Amino acid sequence: MTDREVFLNTLAEKARRPRHQLQNHPLVPVNNLPETTLSGKTQDELLEIARRSSEAVNATFQTTTKAQLPAVLDAFVKEKITDNTDDPYQANDHNHLLLPTSDLYADFGLESWRDGLSNPTPTFWKPGVGRQANIDTAEHAGAAIAFADFLLAESGTITVQTTPGQGRAFHFLPVHYLGIVRKSRILPRSRQAMDYYDAALKSGELKTSNINFITGPSNTGDIEMVLVVGVHGPLDMTYLVVEDM
Repeated sequence: MTDREVFLNTLAEKARRPRHQLQNHPLVPVNNLPETTLSGKTQDELLEIARRSSEAVNATFQTTTKAQLPAVLDAFVKEKITDNTDDPYQANDHNHLLLPTSDLYADFGLESWRDGLSNPTPTFWKPGVGRQANIDTAEHAGAAIAFADFLLAESGTITVQTTPGQGRAFHFLPVHYLGIVRKSRILPRSRQAMDYYDAALKSGELKTSNINFITGPSNTGDIEMVLVVGVHGPLDMTYLVVEDM
């Protein structure tokens, strides 16, 4: 018997009521909207829906080609770190670029770009160095560039699995954040992403402790209903879609 069953049996006993068993009350969906919403859209149509949704949640939405990707990343680094000498965060030692340790650089043609970086010299999320060391590195990063799994058109959300080379704190502690995603990985909504993750986890293809669904920078309107962006986590987020992949 699993810990979950022991826990639920204890609750039922304390409540003096029989256990509710799911097999006796199977879930019957009232509609098929999770599957049909935005179904039948082409990748070009999903791209435009994703653009509008992303801008609505205060994420910067950009597109590029694989050939132009290094130049676009250089421009991002130059804007967010190299030229921002008056940025108070950089004055507080937030002056380095954080990159993942990943095999995906080759897929995107970014190996030469990665190896040629010098201003600023990048730091990397490193497998095996210990959780706190990576967190300290992320906490003092002026910007981070990540590889995202999917972009959900309906909500303007990117999804990223936690890996040894790109951990949880990677996405939430740097000052500025950019997520790279292939155009072919734009999905209608969360259902399609979860279908993929569920199958990959069950087959053993995917082994992860965490899957993040990130919908733009954090927003709050608690203070006199004034919208403030980037209160918790990066000040801004950029979704960079590579159109020919």
